[in-house]
Amino acid sequence: MAGNRSFTNYVADRFYNEMFATIQSYIEENYDSLDLRLYKVQNIGGIELSDIEVKFVSVNDLPDMKIKFDVVIEAELGVRESDYHYDETENCRQWFMLECYGDLDCNLDDFTISNVTEYSSKNKQPKPMSDSLVPVVNKEQLDFVATDFLRRHYPEVLKKPIAVEPQVLARKMGLSVVITEITKDFSIFGQIYFHDCDSEFYDKDSDDMVQTHVDARTIIVDPKAYFLRNLGSVNNTIVHECVHWDQHRKAFELERLYNSSASHIKCQVVGGIKDNHRDATDWMEWQANALAPRIQMPLAMFKTKAFDFIKQYRNEMGTDEIIDVMEPVIDALAAFFGVSRIAAKIRMIDVGYEEAIGTFTFIDGRYIKPHSFKKGVLKRNQTFAIGAIDAAIQSMINPELNALVSDGSYQYVDAHFVLNHPKYLEKDIFGETRLTDYARTHMDECCIIFELSISAAVKERYHSECFLNRDQLSNISFNIKYSGGYENSNQEKKVKLLADEIAENARIYNELPNSYTSSLKIVRKWRKVTFVELAQRTMLSERTIRRIVNGEEQGSINSLILICLGMHLPPDISKHIINSSPFSLNFGDPNHQWYNFALTHLYGQTMDEIRTFLQQHGAEPL
Repeated sequence: MAGNRSFTNYVADRFYNEMFATIQSYIEENYDSLDLRLYKVQNIGGIELSDIEVKFVSVNDLPDMKIKFDVVIEAELGVRESDYHYDETENCRQWFMLECYGDLDCNLDDFTISNVTEYSSKNKQPKPMSDSLVPVVNKEQLDFVATDFLRRHYPEVLKKPIAVEPQVLARKMGLSVVITEITKDFSIFGQIYFHDCDSEFYDKDSDDMVQTHVDARTIIVDPKAYFLRNLGSVNNTIVHECVHWDQHRKAFELERLYNSSASHIKCQVVGGIKDNHRDATDWMEWQANALAPRIQMPLAMFKTKAFDFIKQYRNEMGTDEIIDVMEPVIDALAAFFGVSRIAAKIRMIDVGYEEAIGTFTFIDGRYIKPHSFKKGVLKRNQTFAIGAIDAAIQSMINPELNALVSDGSYQYVDAHFVLNHPKYLEKDIFGETRLTDYARTHMDECCIIFELSISAAVKERYHSECFLNRDQLSNISFNIKYSGGYENSNQEKKVKLLADEIAENARIYNELPNSYTSSLKIVRKWRKVTFVELAQRTMLSERTIRRIVNGEEQGSINSLILICLGMHLPPDISKHIINSSPFSLNFGDPNHQWYNFALTHLYGQTMDEIRTFLQQHGAEPL
């Protein structure tokens, strides 16, 4: 479809003569009562209409294909004086409003003008439409529009929690659903046909596009959607096309008034809007994308079912924490309503369960345990969880973040920068570092916030919800940066929580001499670790460690890094030891970049955890 067909321009071109004649008649009948701005003519003796210009059209949506619309017109008038003693004439302009009606089913051939008035102000339309005849719907109205849709087409789902069956919905709307391949590359997942036509579809037997006749009121769904996406996505596709039929037929008929060969809307896999330059097609896709899940999961019934599942899983799992049951609840809702997991997750957030934001997150190919936070802390494009590469880059290039984390006050654990305090971090039975249950339910208190933006050539508007879509199957890539706005763990809170540790670390740091071997002796004694224990942790020989600490051999940059990590030294102390040695970290070397990350953000973790982390990110083993 063309992106910006103008109903205003169409009306101005097609109905110029009718509107001119109507205003001319109105002027002839009311010339002595018109409120004209005149400077020469004292008493109007006559008015001649010379031209009209349509300034704008305000459209009100009516049932079926009918519309009412107000046409605001600027008229050019020639006014003459009534007193023959004064041979005065004067030109002026006056605005008029024409109240009009038409039916797009008959191509507006029944166009009528029901009333003419002098224009004073724009009427507020009950169901406004854009100049492209797309319904004007803002985000706050989506649930109202979805409910109205269901009341007209599928009212039983508003009475009790039951799933919308897409095939049944289509049938109720007089539409038929045909499953057939559309394109070879699955670039089109669904199409809705408004008129009979011949269309091309991919035929795998001939490996070519084949022309096929398609009747009006037909929805085409590509069967690859079942295999490349999931059943929930297929259901969504059918409902999506039903929305186009219900909401966008008038926009489509406007297109046909310009282009009689138009027959259908095709919905691409990427969908939505590329940037801020939104045309009519973009808005239709946004509306279909936004309304379809709300139709599949009606607000009141979804809340009812969500409450039932939360109660059920709390009892079954023996917990009072909503975050503990959120993932099974989301999966149960997805299965019940026949939608995808991400659709159910987003709907849970829509209805007020912000705990759902921290569920089903996969970072660096790993599953991140559910986490929750104070309501309203995160904006839609913010997160607590970031990948290791992003964490490394941000901690190096962002001065604000670097200042916040460089002293070791935060550990990078389970894809989060977490305040390094026993209240938030603990060891599991295998000795590995993990977030405490308290931390997982109070992320706003102990973790740093980052902002997300989509980095791939993915269309922004369609993926406005996809900041939540960091799931296992997501092919969307994100740019991540330190928020720099709301800093959950500010310096005051950090100092209060870590006062004793910070003071102790500072005391030891201030005692360290410029000799790296003497510093190693001091911190080994401070950490109360034996050469045997250190050898077991680092996998260096006890003899090698002893000789390095005693200054009998220099060792290497790798051995110093291992010893510092093996003693869990705070970053400032590790860096002092390395900087005092004959060795240094080469930040042009990717291996050293990861070693530095480990020294700064992983020093509190076990050597096994650190080695696994380095291996996962391609660094040479220490």
